[in-house]
Amino acid sequence: MEREIIEMFLKHLTLQGELPLGDDAGALRIGEEWLVATNDMLVRKTDVPEIMTPEQTGFKAVTMNVSDIAAMGAEPIAFLFSIGIPSDSDMEYLEGIARGIGRGSEFYGIPVISADTNEACDLIIDGIALGKTAHLLRRDGAKPGDLVCVTGDIGRALAGLKVYSEGIEVDGKTRKALYEKLLEPRARVREGLMLGPHASSAIDISDGLSKEIHLLAEMSGVRMIIDSERLPVRDEVFEVAGMLGMDPLAIALASGEEFELLFTIPQSELRSIDFEFSVIGEVKEGSGVYILRNGVPEEMPVLGWEHLGGRSDGNLHV
Repeated sequence: MEREIIEMFLKHLTLQGELPLGDDAGALRIGEEWLVATNDMLVRKTDVPEIMTPEQTGFKAVTMNVSDIAAMGAEPIAFLFSIGIPSDSDMEYLEGIARGIGRGSEFYGIPVISADTNEACDLIIDGIALGKTAHLLRRDGAKPGDLVCVTGDIGRALAGLKVYSEGIEVDGKTRKALYEKLLEPRARVREGLMLGPHASSAIDISDGLSKEIHLLAEMSGVRMIIDSERLPVRDEVFEVAGMLGMDPLAIALASGEEFELLFTIPQSELRSIDFEFSVIGEVKEGSGVYILRNGVPEEMPVLGWEHLGGRSDGNLHV
């Protein structure tokens, strides 16, 4: 339903900026640079696990917006927010939210330049981040011959949520590794800035790697082939999947709010990238997304989170 609602609004929002709506952020050209702006809403009911502290919640509200700026190859320069507060909210909880937003502002080195409060039926933090760049990254630039890459690792956020929600017993080291990604994710700002002049397309992983790959392929008008054996999935994810009787690959592809960067890049530009990443596939002519399992290609299902629809994290065909 989320996609249908977006498409319905787009029919009426005909006056758009130089960059049409539909990317991680919007952008306006100012001189030789682009002013990049995004807004991303955090709602306690859907975005905040019960084990997440108020401070972690506030920090996440900043991170999720800064991550969109990073995906555009931009340097974050400011943060703004509006917060909806239930009338029965505890002041100590709200102060934790404030500390978290303040810590996020300091961590990413961006000032808070405006804020607003109002009453709401749930805790809602609607953040806005601003950025600037001379090299704008978009979702629609992937070309046949490019490589498909991703920063960091994938799957820990959803695996951590499964550990909590299913009451799974794991050792302290495993729990710490999973909860680190679930409760305290970080936006890939340095990586986004470095990718700006070199990558052909990019998107941050907020709704799940599978869903983001499908978006890049669709918006770029290309086919993408992903090698399951090259996906950066840590042992902790395999451990949790085994305990639940789930496909670890499905967890990795469906895990949202990773805030890693998925990007495509010409092979000739790889030497220009000075950070750790994994090459997970390649771009071909055509359409659709396919995943290789034991060398056999199959259509990749769209796994991940969709607002107003929930999560799809079922098993892939073997």
